[in-house]
Amino acid sequence: MLRRDFLRGTATGLGAAWLTSKSTLASTLAFETPSRKFNAHDEVTLGRTGIRTSRLAMGTGTIGSGGHSNQTRLGMNPFSKLLLDGYNENGLRFFDTADSYGSHPYVATALKQIPRDKVTVLTKSDNRNPAGLRTDLDRFRKELGIDYIDIVLIHCVTEGDWTTRYRGCMDVLSEAKHKGIIRAHGCSCHSIEALRAAAASPWVEVDLVRLNPISSHMDADPDTVIGVIKQMRASGKGIVGMKILGQGDMRSRPSEAIRYALNSGVLDAFTIGAESRREQDDLTQRIAAA
Repeated sequence: MLRRDFLRGTATGLGAAWLTSKSTLASTLAFETPSRKFNAHDEVTLGRTGIRTSRLAMGTGTIGSGGHSNQTRLGMNPFSKLLLDGYNENGLRFFDTADSYGSHPYVATALKQIPRDKVTVLTKSDNRNPAGLRTDLDRFRKELGIDYIDIVLIHCVTEGDWTTRYRGCMDVLSEAKHKGIIRAHGCSCHSIEALRAAAASPWVEVDLVRLNPISSHMDADPDTVIGVIKQMRASGKGIVGMKILGQGDMRSRPSEAIRYALNSGVLDAFTIGAESRREQDDLTQRIAAA
C-alpha cells in the first residue's frame, strides 16, 4: 500500500480522535497537497521577449575568464558532445555562453548538428566601447557559426549608472535587434546598484541574475535580490538565474539550491554549468525530483 493511501485510511479509521485535534490533522496531511512539477526540459518563455526555451540552460563558463572555463578545459570533443547529449538526451535547448569563457567554438561544433530554430543561444560581451561591441557582434556570429544570436547581454555590469554610462553600447544592441542580428538584449548584473538600475530600465529585456539561498557570490541577501527581481518581472523582463549553486559553494547541497531556485517564483529559467554527462543527468533528475 502506498504511504499516502495508508495515511488516508488511518485518518478515516480514527475519525473522532482526529476531529479533536484539527491542527494536528492539518499539519499531518499538508504534505499531501500536490506541488508543482518541474522538469529541466520544460518549455518556458523569457518575459515578454517571445523567446521560448528550456528551463535549464547549459552553462559553459564555470570559473570562466580569460577565454577559458572548466567546460572548455574538457577539450573540444568531450565538451561539444556534452552539449549535444544535453540537447538529445535531456531536452536542453538553451546554450549560455560568453566571449570571456572562450566557449563559442565549442558551442558552434554542437550547433552544426542541431536545427538552428530549436535552440536558444545567449552570449555576453565585456566590451564597453560601442564600435568594439559592433565588431564583437560580427565576430560572435562567425565564431558560433550562426546568422543571428537570440540574446546578447552586456556582461558583468557593476555601476549604478550603467544605463547612462553605457548608452552607446545599448544603442548598438538596439540597432542589432532592429536588423535581426539579435532577438533580445539585456545585461548580467554583479552589484545590487546595477541590478536596481536594470530593473528601472525599459531597455533591459533579459537579465541574468545571481540567486541562491546562502548569498554566495550574490549582489545582496536573497530577500533583497528577490524584491528587485519582482520589479523586473512586473515590467515583463525575462529573468535567467545564475550562481544557483553559489559558484560551487553549494555543490554538496544541489537539491537544496535547485529547490530554492524553482520555488522562488521569480526565475523563468536558470543556468548551471555541468562538467560531465553524469553531472548533467544528475541536475535534470534533481529538478524533476524537486
